[in-house]
Amino acid sequence: MYLIEIYKSVQGESSFAGVPCIFVRLAGCNLRCSWCDSEYTFTGGYKLTEDEVMAEIRKLAPVKLVEFTGGEPLLQEREVVPLMKRLLAEGYELMIETSGERPVVNVPEAVHKIVDVKCPGSGEMNRFHRPNLSSLTLRDELKFVISDRADYEYARDFIRTNSLEGRVGQLLLSPAFSKTPSPERSTANCVLDPRELVTWMLEDGLNARLSLQIHKYIWEPQKKGV
Repeated sequence: MYLIEIYKSVQGESSFAGVPCIFVRLAGCNLRCSWCDSEYTFTGGYKLTEDEVMAEIRKLAPVKLVEFTGGEPLLQEREVVPLMKRLLAEGYELMIETSGERPVVNVPEAVHKIVDVKCPGSGEMNRFHRPNLSSLTLRDELKFVISDRADYEYARDFIRTNSLEGRVGQLLLSPAFSKTPSPERSTANCVLDPRELVTWMLEDGLNARLSLQIHKYIWEPQKKGV
C-alpha cells in the first residue's frame, strides 16, 4: 500500500480527541475539498507491504489505538481491510477517517468509522454514498465541516431528515480551518468562529458535538506529523 507517514501523537478530533493514537496516513484522494488541510497526500508516498506496516506500528508501542486516514484510505480498501483484521486480532483498537464517498460496508464492524458528509462549502456536496448510513452503528461518527451558515443548515437538515440523532455514536460539527493559517494557535484561524457555530446549535437544540481540531491548538497549525 502507498503511505505518506506513520507516526504517534494524540487524536485531534472525534470523541477520541486527546487520546494517544498511531496514525497511518495513506496516499491519494479522489476529492478536492476547498478547505482540505492534507493536500500533500494527493500524490507521492512510499510503498510498504502489510508486514512492513505492522512492524512500523509495533515500534510505536505501547499505544494501541490506530487511525487510518489520508487522503482517502478506502481507495486502498483491498490492502487496508486485511490489515485492519490483522490488527484487530492482535488487540488493537481501530479508527478510520473517510470522506463518505466510498462504501464502508466492508470495513470490519469493530472499527470506529469517522465518516464525513460534505457540505456545500466543500465544493464536493452530493458525493456522499448514502447506503453508508445503513452500515453505521453506535460506535461510529458522522462529521460535517462547517464554513458558514449555509453549511450549518445543510448539516442540520441532513441530520434531521435522516433521523440521525441517536442512530450513530456522535454527530460532529467542525468549524472549517483556514488553508493558510497564521502560526498563532487560536480560533482566529477558523473560517467560521466556533462561538457562532455553538450559538446556532443551541438555538436549534441540535443534539451534536462541537469538534475542534485540537492538534492545531497544541502545535502550530501547519505542522505535519502531529
